Amino acid sequence: MNTELASKADQLKKVARDLVAPGKGILAADESTGTATKRLESVGVESTEENRRRYREILFTTPGAEAFISGVILFEETLRQSTGEGTPFPEYMNSLGVIPGIKVDAGAKELAGHPGEKITEGLDGLRDRLAEYATLGAKFAKWRAVITIDTAKGLPSDYCLDANAHALARYAALCQEAGLVPIVEPEVLMDGDNSIEVCEAVTNRALNRVFNALYEHGVLLEGILLKPNMVIAGKEAKRQASPREVAEATVRCLRRHVPAAVPGIVFLSGGQSDELATEHLSLMNRLGSNPWELSFSYGRALQAPALKAWAGEEANAEAAQKAFYHRARCNGAARSGDWSEAMEKDQAA
Repeated sequence: MNTELASKADQLKKVARDLVAPGKGILAADESTGTATKRLESVGVESTEENRRRYREILFTTPGAEAFISGVILFEETLRQSTGEGTPFPEYMNSLGVIPGIKVDAGAKELAGHPGEKITEGLDGLRDRLAEYATLGAKFAKWRAVITIDTAKGLPSDYCLDANAHALARYAALCQEAGLVPIVEPEVLMDGDNSIEVCEAVTNRALNRVFNALYEHGVLLEGILLKPNMVIAGKEAKRQASPREVAEATVRCLRRHVPAAVPGIVFLSGGQSDELATEHLSLMNRLGSNPWELSFSYGRALQAPALKAWAGEEANAEAAQKAFYHRARCNGAARSGDWSEAMEKDQAA
């Protein structure tokens, strides 16, 4: 390996490790304009560019949150925005030791010839976009693949898993070429009525294909992070697994399929409640040591209480920041298995 490549590899490794530093995790604030609109309208706020900017500014400028937040995934609009004082968001984050990142996929679309399944698009022109995002301050990126379980229809198909694994690997290779750490996100959705056992089997299949594809594409595993779903029963399942069952099944699945070279695993919350996502993470970290860090990359599970508290009223900004700080602190504690219900009660009091 020549000196330039070695230097790039070292930088990728460092950023990946810093994103899963002890006690810290990632804030996913990368909602598309459409998704952000739904979130804001749910609390009676019009989705203007300024309202989107201000809401995210409230999160990013929360006093002390950098003790628990290592990085923030941004939407492209947000990457180009600034604080009220005119400081670009990436520059502001860097001043706090928080690493700015960027969502780069173009969303999940219908997979041609496979009804009920999706493929994530956005590879066209990605090399040039990554180069621009790097100049704007991004140090890492994220790409989400969506896997649907429908046991009656035999989904997911092997083709869907292979197609999404291939796209994730191409994206990851392009990221590393541009000097950005790729977060690889194969999300097995929890929307169905399947059991936790079915979710584990599908997650096994998905992770196996993803890491085979990453290897084939020459991706440096020490310079990536994995953002998987937790192994959990579908929301419509008659029997919901206990938090302990979820923790054990998830860690078992990861130990079977995630190479030790990967620095960290940053879970998505996937529609779980705020507290349950935190509890699951904490229980996993109580199960013993692993070759990789077990952390978080939550969106709604970090933001929902803050959004509700703010509701578009400037007078509520401090209350929103306190709500966000609390969720960040709880998840920071979950990183070492130290979260407790008492922490939640303290906030309520």
